[in-house]
Amino acid sequence: MAFVRKFYISDTHFRHARVIELCKRPFKSADEMDNEIVRRWNSVVEHNDIVYHLGDFAFGLADEFAIRNVFGRLNGRKILILGNHDFRKGGDVHPTLAALDWYQPPTPLLETSDEGQRVVLCHYALRTWPGQHKGSYHFYGHSHGDLPGVGRSRDVGVDMSDVGFTPRTFSELTRGMK
Repeated sequence: MAFVRKFYISDTHFRHARVIELCKRPFKSADEMDNEIVRRWNSVVEHNDIVYHLGDFAFGLADEFAIRNVFGRLNGRKILILGNHDFRKGGDVHPTLAALDWYQPPTPLLETSDEGQRVVLCHYALRTWPGQHKGSYHFYGHSHGDLPGVGRSRDVGVDMSDVGFTPRTFSELTRGMK
């Protein structure tokens, strides 16, 4: 097996045409946005790599076929940290998302390590997080670039200029952090 790399991304909002206007994304349609995100994703992610998706994978989850199609086109072993658009109104994980072939079951918060560093992953920006005062990092989404990070926390959403609709590595995301 080739060397496995880890990547992080959030808020792809596949199939969500309105997010283009709301977040000033440079696409003319949801199809164009989806295809470009898939292209950029696959340009960096290999088959065995791990991609942590920090929530809001898709919108309009009633179109199960379209969501499964997008998911199936994405390289890597995908892990979902649940976001607000990943649930039904009753509070359970949307069955369309739950039925996808995630590498492990979706969860609202996850800790991992990368490059020897502890990383806390959540869709939401946490004001404090486990290990914060011992040098851990915190990656989040949800805010679409409108909420600056504090200390070793940062938004990894597709709308961030240094993310650019492409999954990024730990070293790319932490460059310049102290």
